[in-house]
Amino acid sequence: MKLLIVDDSLIMRQAIERFLAPLGLEVVGKADNGKRAIELFRETMPDVVTLDITMPELDGLGVLKEILKIKPDVRVLVVTAITEKSTALEALKLGAKRFLNKPFNEESLKSALEQVLK
Repeated sequence: MKLLIVDDSLIMRQAIERFLAPLGLEVVGKADNGKRAIELFRETMPDVVTLDITMPELDGLGVLKEILKIKPDVRVLVVTAITEKSTALEALKLGAKRFLNKPFNEESLKSALEQVLK
C-alpha cells in the first residue's frame, strides 16, 4: 500500500515514516504544507494518508476535503496536536477514518494506522 505523509514538521514526518516502516507501506511522498499535499496526492494516488491539521497554505481539513474528491476511498489518519473535540469530530465527519493526538509513540501510531487499514 502507498502512504503519503503530510505534516509541517520535518521531525514528525521522519518519525511517522520511521515508526510505520515495519508495516511495509511504500512512502510515496511527504508534504510540509496543504497545497503540496494535494499536488503529491494527485501525482502518487496513495492508499493511505497521515494528515496534520495545522499547516501553512491550506489546513488539514481543507486537504481532507480535496483529496476525498479526488479519491473517495483513500484512508486518512489525522495526526495532530489540536486537542479540540470539535476538530476531531469535523475531520471524522468529513471522511477521516481515525484521529490521533500528538504527541504519540510508535505503538499508538501503528495501532491507529492498523485500525484505519481494517
